[in-house]
Amino acid sequence: MTVIAPAEQSAPPTGDRRLLLGVFAVMGLVMAVWGTRMPSVQRVANLGTGHLSLVLLGAAVGMVAGLQLGGRLADRHGPSRLLVVPAVVLGLALALLGQCRTLPTLIGAAVVFGLAHGLLDVGCNVSAVHCEIAFHRSIMSGLHAAWSIGALCGAALAAVTTWMSHEVLFAMVGAVTVLAAVTAVPAVRATSLDHAPVRPEAVPDEAKPAQTSHASVWLLGALAAACLLAEGAAADWSAVHLHSLHSSEATAAAAYALYSAAMATARLTGDRLTGRYGAPALVRAGATLAAAGLGAALIAGSAPAALLGWMALGAGLSTAMPALITAAGRGGPRAVGTVTTIGYLGLLAGPAAIGAIASLTSLTTALALLVVMTATVAVVSHRALESR
Repeated sequence: MTVIAPAEQSAPPTGDRRLLLGVFAVMGLVMAVWGTRMPSVQRVANLGTGHLSLVLLGAAVGMVAGLQLGGRLADRHGPSRLLVVPAVVLGLALALLGQCRTLPTLIGAAVVFGLAHGLLDVGCNVSAVHCEIAFHRSIMSGLHAAWSIGALCGAALAAVTTWMSHEVLFAMVGAVTVLAAVTAVPAVRATSLDHAPVRPEAVPDEAKPAQTSHASVWLLGALAAACLLAEGAAADWSAVHLHSLHSSEATAAAAYALYSAAMATARLTGDRLTGRYGAPALVRAGATLAAAGLGAALIAGSAPAALLGWMALGAGLSTAMPALITAAGRGGPRAVGTVTTIGYLGLLAGPAAIGAIASLTSLTTALALLVVMTATVAVVSHRALESR
């Protein structure tokens, strides 16, 4: 990896930032369209719950492999190499998923889809770390806000096109993704994202990225897993929670929308707040808000309180993952790949864990796990981020 000396640094690369905003937004859009129209895939392919789980497992296996491979490739060749080809493959795989009608073909396409997602995710986040260093201030929260906004747009697109078959929708979104990736090739070639500039506080002997210890990487990964476990639970269980409180279907569906909107809105202000208060203090305050808000909602046991609780969870966790990615990035691309891999394992395991606990106890008790996890983030994250 090339390191730019302070004297060689130029103005902040606004073009690189715009490119990354677009890539993050497209990735969020694709993932939301796939997730929200999954019931259509299940129905057309006549899949039971167990068979659908195999498809999702295939995507998860591919994603974990992509995250690990992406860390190595970004470390060896630079992260910009992972911004075009994986995006093209992601779009093609989404279109292919819309055409599959059998379990084996769906699993195969899902593995490719997950692999491309993992590679693109590492490319985006490592590039974002380098771009943030060049800006000399926090921009990671805003970049992740683009992902959240893209996901909101994808969910809205899927909702307003229910009259359209998922085959057509997947083909359209896949084609747009491929076109956007190809169009971005000149911008990617012109970037300086493969270079890790020296941080302003670094001295010449520290020109190389800091070597983060295995213990630190695993701690950051565990915190990422806790945060993404809560995100996965919000996606899969917030509507169920509202329904258990005798809410209408519309109100139940609004829970995740409010959660996502709160997260996206808070991320838009996250960089400014990080610059003012610092990432450790901001993440600790946000995780405290998340734990207190959802905990109070579970105790109150009413629909209005539940909606506010899910909003508090989204707003409170909004800056956690951007801060953790920034901290991991100081250990190099492989550290980013490891932290994101561990984090996504939490995202994948969270909904299942909530369901298992709920089946043995109650949904309220199961959701209390999120309160415990976010409270743990509030306690531990300050030390983990300060040590970076």
